[in-house]
Amino acid sequence: MTQSADSLTTILAAGIKATASMHDFCCDLSHPGSPSATVVMLRRTADTLDWLVLADSVLVLDVLDADPMVICDEREALTGNRYRDPMNAAAGRSSEHLQALSRYMEAMRAHRNVDGGFWVAAVDPLAAEQALTGTMPVDRVRAVAVLSDGASRLVDRFGLATWRQLLDLLDHDGPAELIRQVREAERSDPNGSRWPRGKIFDDATAVYGRIT
Repeated sequence: MTQSADSLTTILAAGIKATASMHDFCCDLSHPGSPSATVVMLRRTADTLDWLVLADSVLVLDVLDADPMVICDEREALTGNRYRDPMNAAAGRSSEHLQALSRYMEAMRAHRNVDGGFWVAAVDPLAAEQALTGTMPVDRVRAVAVLSDGASRLVDRFGLATWRQLLDLLDHDGPAELIRQVREAERSDPNGSRWPRGKIFDDATAVYGRIT
């Protein structure tokens, strides 16, 4: 298969358009709660590593002779900070927390895929233009980690590891150990009193790859 020379933004836009067209006649794509997804894309060429990040997943590049490079689209988190206080103040599995979580999610829908809010891959191909993109010489990158926000929380929410430690953990023990440590931390704080959060247990996905 020949690798596309199109930009990652163009490729993502085409993917969003094609996926939406498969549901155009059987789903209400105008509904504000239509399914959406975070996106991380990587493409290696002979000389470069191209990347794209949209929404709340995290890409970590293990850069030679430098600190890890962390790429995260923070717009959803920054938008959510306006509405988190009532949810964070309630116990993690109480009725008050569930009600506050419902109100939080409703408020966030109003900011999804609009200027001044945050962007996700849903039904509008133009969302691809809002993605964070970049390129790095491939010989400067030792390895890459792709993390859902449920996996990255070991570092960016719980503060139980640095990004350097997370990369070393993935390199030595693999994604399963990272997720085990995330689950252990979540279980140690079942009501969200130490680490206030909307989801006590969040979906956790991690992919790690060495660049050779």
